[in-house]
Amino acid sequence: MDGHKIFWPRLDYRETGLMGALTAAALWRIDAALILALDEGVGPPVDSYVNGSQTWLVDVGPPDTTLEFRLHPVARYVGPTGLSHYDLWETVVAALSSGADPSALTLGDETRSLTDLWDGLEVFEAYEADLEPAQIASSARESIGREPDRAGLVDHAASGTAWDHSGRSISLFDLLEDQLKAK
Repeated sequence: MDGHKIFWPRLDYRETGLMGALTAAALWRIDAALILALDEGVGPPVDSYVNGSQTWLVDVGPPDTTLEFRLHPVARYVGPTGLSHYDLWETVVAALSSGADPSALTLGDETRSLTDLWDGLEVFEAYEADLEPAQIASSARESIGREPDRAGLVDHAASGTAWDHSGRSISLFDLLEDQLKAK
C-alpha cells in the first residue's frame, strides 16, 4: 500500500444502503456492577473466545425464547498474558467480588482495567425470534436486575462487516450503540 494507512470511518447505516435484517437488542456499558450482576443472574459464560467475547445463552422471557448475552471486547483486544481466555471471566469476577479496584485488576501477569477488556453487554434473541426491543430489555432486566442503557433495533451484519473490515480496530459495541443513537 506504499505506506498509506487505511482509515475505516464510522458508517451511517441509513445512508449506505447496507441495512440488513434488524434485530431487537439491549445494551449496557461496562462497569463492575454489571459484571457482578451478570455473574449473579446468569452464572459463568457458556463460551469464552480468544477475541475477548464472553457468551451466555439464557432461557428467559417469552416461552421458547433463548436470549444471547454477549460481552463485547474493546477494539484491538489483546488478552492478558499468563491467563487463558477460558479463565478470564472467573478471574475478573473473583477479583471484583473480593473488592478489587476495577481500574487495577490483577489478571495473569498484568494489571488491567475492566474497561481495557470489554466495552459492554449486548442482549438479543439467540435464534432470530421476532421480539420487540422492550421484550428483550424486560427479559434481560429480569435476569440481571438492571435496566439497559439503550434498547432498539440493530443490524448485526453491517456492524460485523465494519468491525471485520477495520481489522477489529474499532469497537463493535460502539458500532451497535451508534446505530441506536442514530434512530
